Amino acid sequence: MDFIEGEILCFDKPLHWTSFNLVAKIRSQLCHRLGVRKLKVGHAGTLDPLATGVMVVCTGKATKRIDELQAHVKEYVATLQLGATTPCFDLEKPIDKTYPTDHITEPLLREVLSKFIGRIEQVPPAFSACKIDGKRAYDLARKGREVELKPKVLVIDEIELQDFNPEKMQATIRVVCSKGTYIRALARDIGEALNSGAHLIALRRTRVGDVKVEDCIQVEDFPDWLESNSQFIIHNS
Repeated sequence: MDFIEGEILCFDKPLHWTSFNLVAKIRSQLCHRLGVRKLKVGHAGTLDPLATGVMVVCTGKATKRIDELQAHVKEYVATLQLGATTPCFDLEKPIDKTYPTDHITEPLLREVLSKFIGRIEQVPPAFSACKIDGKRAYDLARKGREVELKPKVLVIDEIELQDFNPEKMQATIRVVCSKGTYIRALARDIGEALNSGAHLIALRRTRVGDVKVEDCIQVEDFPDWLESNSQFIIHNS
């Protein structure tokens, strides 16, 4: 393996880590292992701090493939809390509004979910990495600035209801979707389509392209992984 010439690694991003945290950790460990001060490392698709799962990491010249890898279909398993919203559509911020849920049944939920399959328009969350006049939307939103983002066209290939708990009003769904899909925004839109509200309470990216989460390296295991593959690693002078 030649990490400077370029390698692609897949990790299971831990809860509460930012995508930047993971990339910085991997870069530090690789630099230490290779005996270099600098190494280009990047990721192919951001995950929010409260999300876990597949994170594709590119090193060296393989970072030129990031756009290609970002375009791969992604699969998520998400748990939605129905009947309440937060400003960022997940648990990063406290609940700001509550809504009626007495009318929500499993048949209604299945019917609503089916309407999101195919090409849809989605307005990204204000708390997102989208840029407005060169600035990240989440930086403006966290400063209390008004953020207005334009809808984007994306594709939802599959939505499957995996579990519905009518007592807790929680639904777990599996989503297969295109690049640029915000599952938090999808939760918001599902809540609105139910004439209620919704936000994410758990999110896991289970697949990117052909890479499944069970194939990924755990971050804490990476030093041992490097050691076990040391005979294949090329050290560049």
